[in-house]
Amino acid sequence: MINRLNCKEYYFSSHAVQRMFERKINKNSVISAIKEGEVIADYPDDTPYPSCLILYFVKSKPIHAVVALDIAEEKCYIITVYIPSIKLWHEDYKTRRDK
Repeated sequence: MINRLNCKEYYFSSHAVQRMFERKINKNSVISAIKEGEVIADYPDDTPYPSCLILYFVKSKPIHAVVALDIAEEKCYIITVYIPSIKLWHEDYKTRRDK
């Protein structure tokens, strides 16, 4: 499990930038999420790099970020960023609701 992402560089996918703009989430909040947030799910088999789902609170508003990590180069690739829906997530925003 990825516990902490050590990133020297950050790369935002166009999808992530679009979603951040739509949801009014700024770049600094996402970088803070990567540095200080909690990894709540790992996706070790993702390619080309393993990724994870991070939970972070910005002024008590939860955000989720999906981030892939190139461990060798210490580069983080932000895939998407969103505000988790209470319809899909329990109140802790860490556990998905059953469908």
